[in-house]
Amino acid sequence: MASRLGSTHRIREPCCPSFGGTSGRCQPCRDHNSCFPVHRAGAPARVVTSVRAMDDRTAVIKDLILRHPGGSGGNDGLLRRVCGAAAQELAASGAGISVMTRDGVLGAAAATDPVSERIEELQFMFGEGPCIDAFASRRPVLISDLGDLVARAGGRWPFYAPAAHEDGLRAVFAFPLQIGAARLGVLDLFRDRTGPLTNSELTDALTFADVTVTALLDRQEQAGGRGVADIDDDAAGYRAELFQAQGMVMVQLGVTLGEAMVRIRAYAYAEDRRLSEVTRDVVARRLRFDRAEP
Repeated sequence: MASRLGSTHRIREPCCPSFGGTSGRCQPCRDHNSCFPVHRAGAPARVVTSVRAMDDRTAVIKDLILRHPGGSGGNDGLLRRVCGAAAQELAASGAGISVMTRDGVLGAAAATDPVSERIEELQFMFGEGPCIDAFASRRPVLISDLGDLVARAGGRWPFYAPAAHEDGLRAVFAFPLQIGAARLGVLDLFRDRTGPLTNSELTDALTFADVTVTALLDRQEQAGGRGVADIDDDAAGYRAELFQAQGMVMVQLGVTLGEAMVRIRAYAYAEDRRLSEVTRDVVARRLRFDRAEP
């Protein structure tokens, strides 16, 4: 984040008359950027100060993540540490991260606790929710009162919102993990109370997302092709397994492929199981759908 904002330093404006007039150059200055706080009071100096403050805050957040207990190493441990540090620093009751492929298939996930894990998983059971929307739109999704959505018949997330609300979720904030055109997943913050994020909390949440992206990409490079690449490989395998399960249920029930997916998701929700577990059981023929199944 700091590097992108840092580019504003190089947008030159005319300096004071004693240093080049309107030529846009500070002739005597060795460091062009050093002119801003000395020769031009006001906005440019504040920009420099703001960038430095953001750099400092990024360093603080990196330290929070590194110091937070996260269990085992690897990407799973990293994601759990991010979730724990973000929930603690941003006064959230829980947090979750879903790392996804370009077409939105879940490749890996982590959460602070079992309740948050279930709330995160519900989105992939129903195929809707803040994580899905943030990933698709490439923009944060900020819901300060989930109850408002539940109260609106046929409103946004008609299945996810009431189910998550029943599990105690009152506010949710989703931040895409992305850099340029590349999308890695979404960081979700969960609260058991209504209310928006403060400006500082919003800034910190965006910084947590940026730091997570950098860390994942760094791990991939350091591991010589593992890390995020492994997550993509796992996601590809899961996607193939999911399509196979859909096809098997389609034949078992005599329905369309889309309806088969709906049945699988409904079963996972009704049995309070992860979608990946149900999919695996279908493929292994440990679970068969009859026409009488929900």
